[in-house]
Amino acid sequence: MSEATNAAVGVRVDGHVLIVSIQRPQVRNAVNMAVAQGIAAAMEELDANPALHIGVLTGSGGTFCAGMDLKAFAYEGVEPAIEGRGFAGLCEAPPRKPLIAAVEGHAVAGGFEIVLACDMVVAARGASFGLPEAKRGIVASSGGLMRLPQRLSANLAMEMALLGDPISAEQAHAWGLVNRLVEPGQALAAALVLARAIDANAPLAVAASKQIVQGSRNWSDAEMFERQRPIARAVNGSADAREGAAAFAQKRVARWRGC
Repeated sequence: MSEATNAAVGVRVDGHVLIVSIQRPQVRNAVNMAVAQGIAAAMEELDANPALHIGVLTGSGGTFCAGMDLKAFAYEGVEPAIEGRGFAGLCEAPPRKPLIAAVEGHAVAGGFEIVLACDMVVAARGASFGLPEAKRGIVASSGGLMRLPQRLSANLAMEMALLGDPISAEQAHAWGLVNRLVEPGQALAAALVLARAIDANAPLAVAASKQIVQGSRNWSDAEMFERQRPIARAVNGSADAREGAAAFAQKRVARWRGC
């Protein structure tokens, strides 16, 4: 296991899993430029390093993220966005590989938009999610208003966006926004269990499956199979595909090579 940090963001590798933690608990992990730079660098490493198959993003000190650091913005005048990646170095360009949010405490405003940029969510009981921007006279412009209707019904997404009130982790789980609901303090551990279970599958197939699930939202019925075909063909013709079939036939654990 290796570890690295830029003071605002901690990064460590556990097997094939990249664990990224926002390290500003004194301000409820609010995002400043250092956080955005740290997350952006971690996402670039996740996608570029073939030894990494999946990421987990969390916060420190019992909370996930309270959004943008408004004090830092007021004094420094710099919005914590990275060119090409957007707010928090993530919201406009999530990684190609799967990313799980492990949520304790608050995930509100930009913090909730970070969660929505992830592919799956593990949350502790007592955590809360929300887009309070309408209460402050602004718009949640880092993807929250566009991604929320992809996760919830249009009516529920509209209610959250217009009312601005937070919802509990229990409600988010009931609505299908949270994949797994766990006891307080267990979100990261449970997210790692989920990550390792996914990591047991073929990395090429996992990455391609994410690509198809996400991309197909914008594919018409007429074009969807044509759009899927080259992605699936590249994986189904791989050495890992042959290994998967052989391992099944021989009743053994597959040895994935990522090619």
